[in-house]
Amino acid sequence: MKRFIKILLALLIISIPTKGIATPEYRGNDLRTLFLNNKAIIYGVNLRTFNAKDLNGNDIIEPEKGEESGTFLNAIQRLNELQNEGINTIHLLPITPTGKIKALGTAGSVYSMSDITSLNPQLVDKKSSMSALTQARAFVDECHARNIRVIVDLPSCGSYEMFIKNPDLFLQDKNQEPVIPADWTDVRLFKTQNDNGSLNEDLLEAHKKFINMVFTIGADGIRADVATIKPYDFWVQIIKYARSRDPEFLFLAESSDSWTEPASDKAVFTNYEKLLQAGFDGYYSSYFELKNWTSSDQLKKQVEKDMALNNAKTGKKAAIGSFATHDELSPILTSPKLSEIMIWLNATLPLNPYYIDGFPTGDSYLYKYSNKKADVTYTDDDFYHVHRGKIDIFNFSRKPGGTNTKLQEMLNRSIRLKTKASNVISKGNFNMLNIADKQIFAYTRDYEGKGIIVIINTNLKTEKNYKITIRKLKKNADIIPVNLTNAPLLTKNTLRGKLSPGECVVFYSENFSN
Repeated sequence: MKRFIKILLALLIISIPTKGIATPEYRGNDLRTLFLNNKAIIYGVNLRTFNAKDLNGNDIIEPEKGEESGTFLNAIQRLNELQNEGINTIHLLPITPTGKIKALGTAGSVYSMSDITSLNPQLVDKKSSMSALTQARAFVDECHARNIRVIVDLPSCGSYEMFIKNPDLFLQDKNQEPVIPADWTDVRLFKTQNDNGSLNEDLLEAHKKFINMVFTIGADGIRADVATIKPYDFWVQIIKYARSRDPEFLFLAESSDSWTEPASDKAVFTNYEKLLQAGFDGYYSSYFELKNWTSSDQLKKQVEKDMALNNAKTGKKAAIGSFATHDELSPILTSPKLSEIMIWLNATLPLNPYYIDGFPTGDSYLYKYSNKKADVTYTDDDFYHVHRGKIDIFNFSRKPGGTNTKLQEMLNRSIRLKTKASNVISKGNFNMLNIADKQIFAYTRDYEGKGIIVIINTNLKTEKNYKITIRKLKKNADIIPVNLTNAPLLTKNTLRGKLSPGECVVFYSENFSN
């Protein structure tokens, strides 16, 4: 009977929904500490769409018909939703003004900024008498009231419009035309260095003004878009400048250990190791490559590489779960099971989970207006430009949605597990389990006698049988199913079971050896 009661209590602890759980009070910025301990649970948001009001259901926002795009103020209405889900950090995609010349999309890409020192007027509620800065500050204050930290995105390039206003900030070719990096046709490359190798002080000063603006609205950190295209010394100065005001101010680099080439043959390239040495607290790692991984060895290699970042050379560093970001195709288009795999990897690996708006409900980001000629445009582009299967960052589009309630419930459960077993996940050992079939990812996390077992069939088409001996699990131990379809057989410390295509099974136990 005692054993039964113990198992029942453990199940209740894990299965209670996150709604209604008391949220700790925000006591000032602690985001850097939270992140470095893999305890940030991050939700990526494009404010222009976050709480947009699409009344006629055609996916595009038409103000002339009484519809409303996302703003700093109406975004506040969705914060309770994120708080109830257990989100403790919001990543705001760029909130700077968008370029309208040589633009992509009818509102301009949020990553094609026309001014680095001001806020996007598209995000300002015109009915309010408050200034743009005051409205942005109100949004951040409401996040903090719910113990949600805020990261602001710093675009890596500027728009053609910005080049016209201030050409000295931009790299130019022999014809004095600004350089287009990669295939990003709506942005132009900044000039980070002078011909003699010194830093472009005008660009450095502009970035410091951006930092000042972020501090003014009360945000807690920065995510640097394509951080690799600025030199090491540039970032050293920017990070030092911000940290002199707030040592807890977070710097997250959009960079990966799989990125080995610059965005342009005219651009500098600073790899992820140098960025971390410059002062960045973390990077994207290469978890977005999950869709291409064919062996459990690839997961093991990636995790071990990221855990090794905490060393004397770089100091303590961390990664995010970059499985599904605004740059990645919606996993729903591959399979809902792929989304489930991402949920449990995000929750149980030694990293900071990351989810883009719409992911929890299975948004495919397939818009009805996609790449069609526009009826109304606010730029010089008269097409509704979008990247198929990715959240729209180019137009005034609908609020991200989806109807996958199972996925939403599973996400809530996974965050609940991460919160309740935070020491196991943030401090625990990571051990890949020995199994012949390399399409099964199986591993344990354990700390001070408590542990989590994760077994995933990454094959989305084929059922798999498994037999796994978990040496650190005490024989005949209690194991509590957190996510389970087919009940396994536990004999001593060996699990046997069956996995349907794409299935994840997760167990919690307080019977691990120290």
